[in-house]
Formats: sequence, structure tokens, C-alpha cells
Amino acid sequence: MIFHPAIVALYTSSFLMACMLLYAAFYGLRIQRSWDLRSGSELQLMLERRTYLISTILSYVFVFELISFFLFIYVADHLHTLFVGAMCAAGTLKVNGYGYPALILKMVNFMMAGLWLLMNYADNRAYDYPLIKKKYLLLLLLTPLLLLEVFLQTRYFLLLRPSIITSCCGTLFGSGNNALAGDIATLPPGAMQFAFYLGMAANVTAGCYFYWRQRGGYILGGLSTAQFIISIAAMLSFISPYFYELPTHHCPFCILQMEYGYIGYPLYGALFGSAVTGMGVGILMPFRNIKSLAETLPSLQKKLALVSVISLVVFFGVVTYRILFTDFVLRS
Repeated sequence: MIFHPAIVALYTSSFLMACMLLYAAFYGLRIQRSWDLRSGSELQLMLERRTYLISTILSYVFVFELISFFLFIYVADHLHTLFVGAMCAAGTLKVNGYGYPALILKMVNFMMAGLWLLMNYADNRAYDYPLIKKKYLLLLLLTPLLLLEVFLQTRYFLLLRPSIITSCCGTLFGSGNNALAGDIATLPPGAMQFAFYLGMAANVTAGCYFYWRQRGGYILGGLSTAQFIISIAAMLSFISPYFYELPTHHCPFCILQMEYGYIGYPLYGALFGSAVTGMGVGILMPFRNIKSLAETLPSLQKKLALVSVISLVVFFGVVTYRILFTDFVLRS
């Protein structure tokens, strides 16, 4: 195991997070079984008091989950100098079989944690907590995924050995790699650019339409999900080479480094932020008819749609600026 302050921080916080999740999940299960706001029983009063504490705990846990995704990537990138063959986080994550599964699961949990926070925020705006069972059901679904993430992350760091020779990003994301990442990287740039900009236009239009008309929330949620997937594929296919000005360099991690101005962090932050807020609009749509949420929920969804559009425009602007104002041209 490599002892590094950031790794120790991830270890400690992950252990504490796992303990708090198990505590919250225990009461979440009791809430699923016994919550009844019309009851004045001792159990109901106890659950009502507990839910304030649990919601506060989970808010901190899930906010850290959002931060830990980028911290995990930062640590992996920072450690690449310790491994022969690694040029960035791509090689460090390949040192053992737990790196990329942990990263993918962290990405999924990032989305789900963000959606839970939005649902919790909406629920706390109502006097009768109409979403309490739904948000704790989501918690019960999310808890095993987060515990699995803690396990994969722990195994990944425990099995790091500086003596291991790993692969560089050119090998992992090159045309000669038969893995999914290599297949995506070799997709026709012209077709991917068309899909990227078409999806971007549709997503921004849906967000603006919802902001002004308060309609099409499900469409916005679906388009935000689709555009997130397309944008990740586009990063591998044609966006990354424009930043590196090399047609064979498709790594999505090198843009996180200092020589590229750490542009990857705000770029990915805008992309993930747009996806979570856009999906949040769709997730909250079924609850608009609840009486206690009738006044607050439309306003919240409107703000989420605005944040989603702004974040997506930021991502779009940075990418397009780089494509237009460079001498490099990626041939189809």
C-alpha cells in the first residue's frame, strides 16, 4: 500500500461514510415499514426525530461522495509518477483490476447521490415530507452500491505496488486496443461531432423550453442522460485530440494535468453538473401534483433547468472554443 495524505483521507472518510450509511439505512428500513404521519405513536414520534438527524448525516455523506469522485481521480493522476509506464491516471487505474471498476461505480454513485440530494431538498420544502419513503427507498438502493464502492476503492489502494509495470494511456485508448474504450476512440470523428452537437442543441432547447413553459421535464431528463453518455464518448473520440493536438491521443485524463491548465476539472464538473440537474428535473416530475409541493417544486425545477443549461453551455463553449481556435484539424 502507498501511504499518501489524500489516500489516507479517502480511507478515513470512506470508513466513516460506510458507518453512517449503515446507520441511516437501518432507520430508512424502519421508515419504509412504519412511517405514518397521521399516527401519534411513540414509534412515529421517534422516527420523526430521527429523520432530521439522518437527513443531515446523509447530506454530508452525499456531498462528500460528489467531491470524492474528483479527489479519487486527482489522487490517481498524482500517483502516476510512481509507476513505470503510466503517464496519467489512465495508467495508474490500470495497475490492478480494481481501479476502473471503482471509477465507474463512483461515476454512477455520483449521479445517484446528486439525485438523492435534490429529492431530499424538495422533500424538506414541504410541511408533511411527502417524499420521505421514496427518498429512503432510493437510499436503500444506493447503500449497497456505495458500500461496494468503498470495498473496490480500498482494494485498489491496498494492492498498489510501485514495482508494477502498467500501460500508458496511448495503449489503453489507442486504436490497437480491443476494449470498449479503444472502440469508442476509433469512432468516426465526423459522425461523433454531428451526434454531439445535435444532442447539445436538443438538450439546451429542452432546458430552455422547460424554463419558460414548465413543460417537457421528462424529455429534459432523458436528453440530459443521453447527452452525458454522448459527451463521454465524444471526449474519447474527437474532443481530447483537439486539446492535445495529436490525432492518436484520445486519453480523457491527461487534460486534468497542469500542462493543459487543469482544464479537465471545470470541463468535467460542468458536464456532470448539467447531467445531474437535468436528470433531477425529470426525477421530480411525478411529484408536481402533490399538494404540499405544488408551490415550491416548480420553482426548484425551473432553477435546476437553468443550471443544467448554463453548465451545458459552459461545457459546449470550452470544447467549441478549443476546436475553432486551434490549427489542428482532426480528419474523419
